[in-house]
Amino acid sequence: MSAGVGRRVEGFLARYFDRPLPDRPDLPWYVAPLPGWLEDIGLRLAWPIVLVNLVGTLFGFWYYAGRPLELSVGGQLGAAPVAAYPLIPDSPVATLFIALSLAAWRLGYDADWLHALAFFGCIKLGLWTPYVQLFLNGPEGIPMWLYVFLVVSHLAMAVQAFLIYRYATFSVGAVAVPALWYGFNDVVDYFWPVLEGPHHTTLRAEVVVGGIDHTLPAHDFAAVCAVALTLLATFLALATRIETLKRQK
Repeated sequence: MSAGVGRRVEGFLARYFDRPLPDRPDLPWYVAPLPGWLEDIGLRLAWPIVLVNLVGTLFGFWYYAGRPLELSVGGQLGAAPVAAYPLIPDSPVATLFIALSLAAWRLGYDADWLHALAFFGCIKLGLWTPYVQLFLNGPEGIPMWLYVFLVVSHLAMAVQAFLIYRYATFSVGAVAVPALWYGFNDVVDYFWPVLEGPHHTTLRAEVVVGGIDHTLPAHDFAAVCAVALTLLATFLALATRIETLKRQK
């Protein structure tokens, strides 16, 4: 979509979603890669996007519970102790974070730590899952519609991440919260299992006859990507703050 068409779409939406939007600072492309019109469309559609993410959160928990047709818990969640539940469904938790972040912004709540959690979650899970699906798992073992949905929906999460800088400050304290949380997740997912871990999303590439083999190279490749994305999200959040402060002087 060209900038001209994009702006016309944004102008049309502004008739119905007319709340004033935060200013768009002139930041480097690597911290603000989306065109301005796309950012504005995303922010104008904040409430519909909140709803979509909440539906995605429910779908994600259903998926981790083994995709039951009735209210029950099986799958990866059912095989883990209840205390480990917060460590397992990373993508549903990330979509919940972005839904709450957008809702908090629209309602005027000051929750920079929540915005930082949403940014980290969308960057990390929005890129880790497509990497795993495309380069480690492949489409075998699940329906093709679900495979495509997992890749596309998670890439959309990564796009959403770059709306957040418009209303967040990414203070050092706020960034520390997701850095510690997702860093802790990396440790217990791949390096130092606790509560009957590892707790990362089950990789079809690790499934062998008789169970799951975490000693396969796929485990290490997934771990490297997870750690790299945690570092990338930390860099992008702090770089956004630094570049924003530069332009305020």
